[in-house]
Amino acid sequence: KVAAGGELTWLVHRYTQAFVTQIGQQVACNGLHTIEERCARWMLLTHDRVGSDEFPLTQEFLAQMLGVRRPSVTVVAGILQQAGFIRFHRGRITITDRRGLESASCGCYGVLREVFGRLV
Repeated sequence: KVAAGGELTWLVHRYTQAFVTQIGQQVACNGLHTIEERCARWMLLTHDRVGSDEFPLTQEFLAQMLGVRRPSVTVVAGILQQAGFIRFHRGRITITDRRGLESASCGCYGVLREVFGRLV
């Protein structure tokens, strides 16, 4: 039995708050921002969590996460790669210029980073 107000209860509450905030922000983001901005935001948030400049990511999976078609992600990934911000290669992505990727992202990235930093 978990004690009301105990450490586990507080931890679950913080994660739930962060999750609900993330969902609301992403819904707004999907309606307001370009695929390029959303793609950069998603890559940055993932980069924050994996703790490595390189991580597994297919364009198909990224398209599913963004709710867009794969050809759209292919175009955007090409733009971000051409700018020198990322490198895609065989189901893996490398963040090569994080500051550049941040400049390509919408403001939602900063909001979500702050929320998770504060709550989690």
